[in-house]
Amino acid sequence: MSTPLTETRPWGSYTILDERAYCKVKRIEVTPGQKLSLQSHEKRHELWTVVQGSGIMTLDDRSFPVSEGEFITIHIGQKHRIENNSKEPLIFIEIQTGTYFGEDDIVRYEDSYGRV
Repeated sequence: MSTPLTETRPWGSYTILDERAYCKVKRIEVTPGQKLSLQSHEKRHELWTVVQGSGIMTLDDRSFPVSEGEFITIHIGQKHRIENNSKEPLIFIEIQTGTYFGEDDIVRYEDSYGRV
């Protein structure tokens, strides 16, 4: 992959940094006051590393604060979401591993932007 692909979403944006048959790596930026949908995946695991900012992570039925330098492991089928409750961008690196990395492997349970 030569040029990173950036996509804008209602909550911020993501840039695909690397994409292979066995993994995908994204830089995800969540705008202050915004959050991702509560979602799960059927074909991939994700490892998130917070590199800037802070927020609230929801993983299954528990929520907890996260900040720069923390790692979050998300297994296949786990419901998850992150919310930027600060006044600065929340940026994390997402490493996906599994058998499929398409955006259609998102099962949404709750969404502030009408995408359920």
